[in-house]
Amino acid sequence: MVRDKRITVFTPTFNRAYILSQLYESLKKQTNQSFLWLIVDDGSTDNTKELIDMWLVENIIEIRYYKQENGGKQRAHNKGVELCDTELFICVDSDDYLTEDAVELLITTWDNIQNKENISGIVGLAGENRSTPIGTNMPTNIKSSTLNDLYNRHGFRGDTALLYKTEILKQFPFYVVEGENFIGEGYVYLQIDQNYSLFLLDRIIYICKYLEDGYTTNVRRLIKNNPKGYMVLNKQSTLLSKTIMNRYKNSIKYMIGCILSKEKHPIKNAPDKGLALLAYPAAMLYCILHYR
Repeated sequence: MVRDKRITVFTPTFNRAYILSQLYESLKKQTNQSFLWLIVDDGSTDNTKELIDMWLVENIIEIRYYKQENGGKQRAHNKGVELCDTELFICVDSDDYLTEDAVELLITTWDNIQNKENISGIVGLAGENRSTPIGTNMPTNIKSSTLNDLYNRHGFRGDTALLYKTEILKQFPFYVVEGENFIGEGYVYLQIDQNYSLFLLDRIIYICKYLEDGYTTNVRRLIKNNPKGYMVLNKQSTLLSKTIMNRYKNSIKYMIGCILSKEKHPIKNAPDKGLALLAYPAAMLYCILHYR
């Protein structure tokens, strides 16, 4: 363990040299410097390495840089968790940045949690700016929740910033499909939800910007190019759904993944064969409308 650092700020990046400096500037301004910045470069072909080499020479914050062949965010995340040796871990995407008090708020909040036995980390707010959350504020009648229940039971809407205990993340790596570069983040978070809750922090600590080359604006293309990962993700989501309606919705998504990946036995391998049969017409119609 790194003795004087509490948090690893992890950033997976691919050809984002044009915007990565805004995150760097936000890290330089942190009111608590008990963190290190771990960058996993997922095969960038721009001047990312030269930029980071310059920041390493400046030696203002502790930076660790690792470059690998392009393999997608899930492989980069797995590598980041593998390399992490601090107690806590937060992923900050290369097109986003932290508020100046983010590290301080996270450490103070974490240290003030009295019973952490069933707490996996902290969920804070992401915002368009320091005063405007992307979505709602945290519910005020609870102190902790699973991420899934936060959205589906407690009515939260919007984006979040997620801090996890590193030792827990190491138990739940992302599933990697050969030949594919993406699987939804819910694959890991839903597994953690089965045994742990997140402590709620009703403060904006993460500033999020949506870019044309980002996930949010390219989700349909990502599903088409990574159908097996989408199938695996929604097979798990169906298995772990708590209501029949959510099981049905996730069965539709599972069947979409099966159709796009040309799965030979989608019904036989379905987590709920009856719902898969019912979901097939809706999944086929969706594929015809959006992927023909």
